[in-house]
Amino acid sequence: MRTEKEKMLAGELYDPLDPELEAGRHQARELCRLLNASGEDETAERRELLDALFGAATDVWLQPPFHCDYGSNITLGRKVFFNFNCVVLDVARVSIGNHVLFGPAVQVYTALHPVDAAERRKGLESGMPISIGDDAWIGGGAIICPGVSIGARSVIGAGSVVTRDIPEDVFAAGNPCRVIRPLAG
Repeated sequence: MRTEKEKMLAGELYDPLDPELEAGRHQARELCRLLNASGEDETAERRELLDALFGAATDVWLQPPFHCDYGSNITLGRKVFFNFNCVVLDVARVSIGNHVLFGPAVQVYTALHPVDAAERRKGLESGMPISIGDDAWIGGGAIICPGVSIGARSVIGAGSVVTRDIPEDVFAAGNPCRVIRPLAG
């Protein structure tokens, strides 16, 4: 029998009120609370909190406040930057490449709820992974929706709602986000 966590990570419907999942979210929220309350001069403490949140030694520069569901489902490349007020709902895997920049208030959502109201009433949810390639820049206030991949070196315009995959080496913007033009190499 599969655990609710195994179902969640497999993209299947799962019960978010499962005690193991609740404990994981509680731990992540406590780490985020401590991180968000830390001072700019508390670099060693912030590093410890970030390592605990993401499950390994990280090379991330993060401006609090930051919020996530679990942290452990986020894989970070080298030299990743999160500006103020970013949110990552990581009920599914979030893979972030090297040298990725997130503007302020970027929201990354892997979580999904059933479209059918009767199914939603059951309280189950699911998720779809998100992948962001090396050297991407996600403009402030952008929303990355479940299941989306953003190609390496692409730029997402501020305020965009990314509902489908974006290829490498393009500038994309809008709601819904669409490719505006290729970027020069």
